[in-house]
Amino acid sequence: MIKDSPNPPDTEAELEKETDPVSPYAFLDSKKLHDAAIRALDHYLAPPPEKKAKADRRPSSVFVIAPNVDSETLLAHACETLASANVMASELAFGLNGPTCNLMLAVQQMISLAELSVNRVLDQVDPHQ
Repeated sequence: MIKDSPNPPDTEAELEKETDPVSPYAFLDSKKLHDAAIRALDHYLAPPPEKKAKADRRPSSVFVIAPNVDSETLLAHACETLASANVMASELAFGLNGPTCNLMLAVQQMISLAELSVNRVLDQVDPHQ
């Protein structure tokens, strides 16, 4: 009588002989495979390493504010800079259409709020004379 399927292998030696020689896992030991899997999971799922604390960062010395400038002068310059940024954002927004226009108007509104805050502080500062 002829069977439709062959008999299963009897021993482990016969199982190893039938392993596909092209398989990438045929000769890897499980420790190397496990280590590679852990490295891959750590690469994709581990949180990024902590960045240096802000205290370690040093500001660039390209633009430095003179140490003897008083707070009122600094606030006045900040107010003028924000007013200029407000005008630039507004002009740019009116040249755009759709969602980009809305985004630019939102940026312009944030600049306006910062300008109002700086103006409020500037009004409360007592000049040192």
